[in-house]
Amino acid sequence: MALEQTKILARLLEVTRGLGTLVDLETYIRSIFSAAAELTGSESALLMEYDDSARELYYKFVPWFHREKINFVKVPLDESAAGWVFLHNKPLTIDDVTKDDRHYSKIDEMFGFVTHSLLGVPLLLHGKPVGVLEVINKTDGNYTGDDISILEALASLAVIAMQNDLLEGNTISSQSESRDLDQLKNEFIAITSHELRTPLGLILGHATFLRELIGDEYEEQMDAIIRNAVRLKEIIESLSSVENHQTGNARIRQRRVSIARIIEDVSASFRDIAIQKGVALNVEVSRGDDLFVDADDSKTAIVLSNLVKNAVTFTNQGGYVIIRGERHPDFIKVTVEDNGVGIPAKDLPYVFERFYQVESHLTRKNGGMGLGLSVAKVMIELHDGQIWAESTEGIGSTFTFILPLEQKSAEEDSVQPFAQ
Repeated sequence: MALEQTKILARLLEVTRGLGTLVDLETYIRSIFSAAAELTGSESALLMEYDDSARELYYKFVPWFHREKINFVKVPLDESAAGWVFLHNKPLTIDDVTKDDRHYSKIDEMFGFVTHSLLGVPLLLHGKPVGVLEVINKTDGNYTGDDISILEALASLAVIAMQNDLLEGNTISSQSESRDLDQLKNEFIAITSHELRTPLGLILGHATFLRELIGDEYEEQMDAIIRNAVRLKEIIESLSSVENHQTGNARIRQRRVSIARIIEDVSASFRDIAIQKGVALNVEVSRGDDLFVDADDSKTAIVLSNLVKNAVTFTNQGGYVIIRGERHPDFIKVTVEDNGVGIPAKDLPYVFERFYQVESHLTRKNGGMGLGLSVAKVMIELHDGQIWAESTEGIGSTFTFILPLEQKSAEEDSVQPFAQ
């Protein structure tokens, strides 16, 4: 008896291990059928799943020699042994189906198959039945309590395999849909950016020309037109920068540049805005250290401008913004530190994602599309650099980027294609 129990456990363990190497669900279910028939001494096994819309059971998996016959046959809940198992959520044994009207004999009549005895157990998911696993025609004697235990164990494995297969299918489908949406989004951005660039350029050109011709009485209106047109131009350029990076079309023009000079120029461009807000804007760079590096100066300036703009925007009156430049053995490090509103911990991992915006009420107050930081990340990565953020809500933020002193391919004045 002990030897027999050991063989049963070994066989169940073998089927259980098959879950770890599951490639094809149907193949795995057939291994369960084989084990069920072998361990319960039955002629065959089959699995039915519940169709909620039809309120019937249907044969989800059957032995290959029955597939074409009963694969599409529905089994009513109130006229079948499987339906009884499903509705009562407990096992059922019938040793002689001719003496039990719960047997759905129409299946035998339709396909010339003779059922003598059967054992059915529910397939349970989170305690609720989702189907039935059956073995039929025990070859020696009647079904026992051990047979029920064996079939319940195999039913549990079947449910796990089916659920894993469903989750994997959903994951693959979601990934495919996500890729399709990303592709559509990128195409929309590319087309929109291209189509808007020409008319916007004409608006800016004519508005600038008209400002020189009209009187002072309309100067405020013309400045508003030009200012907002420039803002739209910045948005379009930001969209294009990210889209080019993702499609592999982004390029950088490297040359020997002074990061110290870029820091001074960017800080000067934001100084008036900072003064108007009552924010102290300071620069900390070692005297005499120009922080030379091979980089695209215009793109590096855009990165720093986006970081400083955010810092000034989200720092209240009386606060400060500090721009630091430091030389290290292998890289140049630039930090923008502020004591502004800070970033909630839940948002911090996503601040460099395109269109991601922290705190909707701050966005409504200060404007923005959630592009500045994503553009900064793109441009730093084009230089084989890194960028990251540290922040505590209510205390402030520090954004840091580093540029390597030696580029992987740093020919002066050369155009470097981005390679994904």
